[in-house]
Amino acid sequence: MIDKDFLALLVCPSTKTPLREATAAELAAVNQRIQRGDAKNRGGAVVATPWAAALATTDGKSLYPIQDDIPILLSSEAILAN
Repeated sequence: MIDKDFLALLVCPSTKTPLREATAAELAAVNQRIQRGDAKNRGGAVVATPWAAALATTDGKSLYPIQDDIPILLSSEAILAN
């Protein structure tokens, strides 16, 4: 999905830790939360649209959406993993 060389350059804007593609399980878990209506991003907004793809911090604590093949690396857009 994302070019490996490009992905190697990306870091979490908050913690500066490297990012990786989210696993299918991580993506399914965040989409379940979105469908239940209890997924809020760091900015406090309810996330209503399911994600087709995401990037995760290496520790899996934060997930960032990928929209139209563009990683949205704004701290306020991240969803914290449970």
